[in-house]
Amino acid sequence: MTENKHQQLPLFDFADEANPMEMTTAHSTGFSDYVVYVDESGDHSLASINPDYPVFVLAFCIFHKRHYAERVIPSVEKFKFNYFGHDAIVLHEHEIRKQTGDFTPLIQRTLRSSFMADLSRVMDANHYVVVACVIDKHRLKETKPPLGDDNNPYHIALDFCLDGLYDFLEEKEQLSQRTHVLVECRGKKEDKELELEFRRLCDGNQRKGVPLPFDVVFLDKKTNAVGLQLADLVARPIGIHYLRPNQSNRAFEIIEQKFLCRGGRQQVGENYEGYGLKIVPLQAKDTP
Repeated sequence: MTENKHQQLPLFDFADEANPMEMTTAHSTGFSDYVVYVDESGDHSLASINPDYPVFVLAFCIFHKRHYAERVIPSVEKFKFNYFGHDAIVLHEHEIRKQTGDFTPLIQRTLRSSFMADLSRVMDANHYVVVACVIDKHRLKETKPPLGDDNNPYHIALDFCLDGLYDFLEEKEQLSQRTHVLVECRGKKEDKELELEFRRLCDGNQRKGVPLPFDVVFLDKKTNAVGLQLADLVARPIGIHYLRPNQSNRAFEIIEQKFLCRGGRQQVGENYEGYGLKIVPLQAKDTP
């Protein structure tokens, strides 16, 4: 057989060693076509509540693996090369906003303007679906009876976000496959508690009352995972929009077009409240 130097094996397909043109698809591995990266904004303590940011936000960014590998990662890598000369930089919303650490040069107004415009283009141009939950900690603290056994904002938000992830994967007919949910390590004690809660919810102890085909994976804070960095850039703008809905918020305008919405992607930017974006506890005016 004449070798075709321009022919490449499709991404996620694997050649049989005896017959390199016989392909086996990724579905044979039992994994879904999607991967989920998770980040949070704010702390989940109800004992002391920051008056300037009295919310906890949990954000799921759902990527199609092929698009993530072929488009998302290269676009972020190129962005990093353009502004830093290398790709070892980890994008942190807090440091970018405060212009500290690797982002100190953003103090220069012209550079900051260009940087933010290009970063917005990266966030806007790439395809991903956002499922998020905002916990109003003041209202949660006053809710009687509590929403959960421990009324832990993180656990409550996780329940709502896994519910949204289930809806998305059901729509995509992917529930027969295993989907990985990747979160950043926070500490041995916190990670153990989160893993136990995650597995409890996946065992059927959640809003839908059915087993969830999800696995949690913990990533070290130093891991340069593009999906985790994009999730970090998504979480806080959602919280700021909830607290100050009339304030100009370019980041949220982009995220709004990514939320999981009723009616599928034909309704992009609409019908996401209470579905792709859940506010907890609901105010009386928000109750369906």
